[in-house]
Amino acid sequence: MKQERILIIGAGGQIGSVLTEALRGVYGNDNVIATDLRPLPPQNGPTDTLDALSARALAGAVNKYKATQIYHLAAILSATGERDPLWAWDINMRSLFNVLEVARNKKLHKVYFPSSIAVFGLEAHRTDTPQFEVLIPETVYGISKVAGENWANYYCKRYGLDVRSLRYPGIIGYQSLPGGGTTDYAVDIYHYAIKGEPFSCFLRENTPLPMLYMADAIRATLELMEAPAEKIKVRTSYNLSGMSFTPGEIAASIRKYVPDFQISYNPDFRQAIADSWPGSIDDSAARSDWGWKPEYDLDGMTRDMLFHLKNRGQ
Repeated sequence: MKQERILIIGAGGQIGSVLTEALRGVYGNDNVIATDLRPLPPQNGPTDTLDALSARALAGAVNKYKATQIYHLAAILSATGERDPLWAWDINMRSLFNVLEVARNKKLHKVYFPSSIAVFGLEAHRTDTPQFEVLIPETVYGISKVAGENWANYYCKRYGLDVRSLRYPGIIGYQSLPGGGTTDYAVDIYHYAIKGEPFSCFLRENTPLPMLYMADAIRATLELMEAPAEKIKVRTSYNLSGMSFTPGEIAASIRKYVPDFQISYNPDFRQAIADSWPGSIDDSAARSDWGWKPEYDLDGMTRDMLFHLKNRGQ
């Protein structure tokens, strides 16, 4: 096992719960500490409650567990954040500054800070959005991620802190329920399909968005963090993508396995958010710098999602 001690903030979320177990497989159960604002269920390794808005509590956790790396996954997502923008900004930014400062002061080895395709706005190219594109987001979530990317780059250049980041597209997984994101329809839809219930989609049928299956997202995160520092040439955040599809296309994929599946389209405020995001992403920088390559396409993801949800009794 690798000799690192990893503190995960936001381990109870959609990505955090899966990433925690993956990291324990690499570093050992006792060397990965899962924390969240609320108590976590019993796990194979240590858990704790932690409010990342408290710099003192965060420093205390780093000391207590002798952490050498922090994975900062806690954030208010796009759709939820639009209901109270100042609250979302405060939580997203204050927690990040606390992480960067404790990592700098205690000379931690690495920090992981996830970004998002929400950093792109209407001015960005809609197709194959390049790595270095204008970033004028339409949501407070996106604004906080752009700011976070720049602060990550600053701490790396100014203080030598090894901060690494990925711009996640929509993440689809069977392990947990959606958490308030605009791409969450692509998780919810499978749960309805397994239950044999019609699904009402909050986006238009022909709205393309970049997506990534959870297994690929976790693997990309581990590969980024394990890559030698000299291969990490982007210190804001790497574009990342696996596939792009519309609600109509994912429904068609589901019907290959659930022929009677029904879907209707009732766009709400999240449609405007989706319209401000790219339909596909150019992640060639990640591919060339540290060897990223997705394994799942739409039908492969659909098969795996339906298989696992059926076996879980969802």
